[in-house]
Amino acid sequence: MLKIAILVWLMLATVFAGAAVLTVLALPSLAGQDMRLIPIAAGVGALIAIPFSVLVAKRILALTARSA
Repeated sequence: MLKIAILVWLMLATVFAGAAVLTVLALPSLAGQDMRLIPIAAGVGALIAIPFSVLVAKRILALTARSA
């Protein structure tokens, strides 16, 4: 399951980090501190993706085990 979770995490971390960075850039109240907040937002997005990738990997394994 770890290999599948890592592959899923690569995709989800990119999506969540990108969404967090876009949020920082889109909000004018945060745009003044963008040099400090962009790396933080990207890191938080990558960390948030970890539990989601584990859930997706479990779901993939459950679906493929039934059909085999």
